[in-house]
Amino acid sequence: MKPSNIIIGQKVSPEKIKRTKELRQNMTPAEKILWEHLRAKRFKGLKFRRQQIIEGFIVDFYCHSLGLVIEVDGKIHDRQIENDRKRDKILSAKNLYVLRFTNEQVAENIESVLKAITETIENIEDLKDLSQAKTGSKKESDIYLEKAQKILELN
Repeated sequence: MKPSNIIIGQKVSPEKIKRTKELRQNMTPAEKILWEHLRAKRFKGLKFRRQQIIEGFIVDFYCHSLGLVIEVDGKIHDRQIENDRKRDKILSAKNLYVLRFTNEQVAENIESVLKAITETIENIEDLKDLSQAKTGSKKESDIYLEKAQKILELN
């Protein structure tokens, strides 16, 4: 399922827009490392945006064509686990896939992070192929889609 109307048509306050600009100008060291790999279609030819507003949240990185959100979490996220879960649930309800890494994972092992992103992209593409499949009954496709989504949740 492709995300729809995620960017276009959102009502965003001027304060939120100002905050996204500040976050882009003051990226964390880990965000800078990952951004160097994602920017300018350097990663798999995909366009990523940074500090994108979605449903009132500011996500670190977003690929609209895949509906993929990538978050790089600092220590503060250790204290807001429940808030992050609620946020992820809202984003998932919009057919978005949320992938989270810690600052340490990005800074200390960027190759593993990029490998995990690659595997997630492949899983998303498989899900898209599956949901567009014309063979089998709709119920069978739904069953396979649910199984594939559960696999993604485990990653």
